[in-house]
Amino acid sequence: MTNSGIDLQGSGTASDDERSDDGRPPGASSALVRAARREPTAYTPVWFMRQAGRSLPEYRKLREGISMLESCMRPDLITEITLQPVRRHGVDAAIFFSDIVLPLKALELDLDIVPGVGPVIAQPVRTMQDVERIPELTPEHVSFVSEAVAMLVRELGGTPLIGFAGAPYTLASYLIEGGPSRHHEKTKAFMHAQPDVWNALLARLGQISAEFLQVQIDAGASAVQLFDSWAGSLSRATYERFVRPHSERIFTSIGDAVPRIHFGVGTAQLLRSFGEAGADVVGVDAVTPLDEASALIGPDHAVQGNLDPALLFADWESIETEVRRIVAEGRRTPGHIFNLGHGVLPATDPDVLTRVVALVHEISQR
Repeated sequence: MTNSGIDLQGSGTASDDERSDDGRPPGASSALVRAARREPTAYTPVWFMRQAGRSLPEYRKLREGISMLESCMRPDLITEITLQPVRRHGVDAAIFFSDIVLPLKALELDLDIVPGVGPVIAQPVRTMQDVERIPELTPEHVSFVSEAVAMLVRELGGTPLIGFAGAPYTLASYLIEGGPSRHHEKTKAFMHAQPDVWNALLARLGQISAEFLQVQIDAGASAVQLFDSWAGSLSRATYERFVRPHSERIFTSIGDAVPRIHFGVGTAQLLRSFGEAGADVVGVDAVTPLDEASALIGPDHAVQGNLDPALLFADWESIETEVRRIVAEGRRTPGHIFNLGHGVLPATDPDVLTRVVALVHEISQR
């Protein structure tokens, strides 16, 4: 039992006597970390992107009258929201509840998360002077993150906590477009027309994301995931020239003390590049079969994924068929963490997620 009286051992995570006593994070011996390291596991570990949040009625009740950004800056709320899906679903990892623009908000940039829209920036970046006005991130800017991670590690016991940050390209797209964009036309024009300003912007955002991840690692996170949500809009040549060097510096900066996961949507053409940027695990969306993705990425990387989130609205027989297929594909890779091909959709039935976790554990026992 954890300090809160929540029994998390039923999720298949490492028991007390398996936890590291050499200073590593408590989840260092967990199935998730072992799979990420391409080490043998007793079963396929599973967690879901966006498992903490909008699909859970207990989350919606807790968030009543509280803005998204406020909920991401209060250690008590971060802790409770992060724990909710671990209690309910028995997943093999918790994902730190945050938002990719949170570090920018902590630096006092004028932005907000508008319900039904997403992050909106009051003064989009246009010039080098705009870039220079963005300060570097220090641990003091996000002390609430350190506090929340420490609280979570105590509560989670042997269940690993995954840290979280947005990648420079995706952050830059919000800063340049002023908000979400379907075609990223301003961003793509900016990078080609002003490459010096572009590289300065991504270097600054890279420092911010690397420091944000490092704060979570130092506080006890067992793994981290870098989200490049919109990188799939780029060709491989454009990604290699304008984006990969900055993501690579993040992975180099934080080192390999904990496994590093890299994920983007619609990134079939970038899978090899994502691995070469320095990730230990490459997230695969629902389009590319896991074994084919693994062959592209190479044997030195585990894979994560990749059930289509929309399939969770189908009948159970159809869901079970797909889950079994994905677990079988995962067995043909160096290491597999079961997940969705993107985040949990808001209207998803939480009970279906719980059944998927149990099924993955059942059929993957070794």
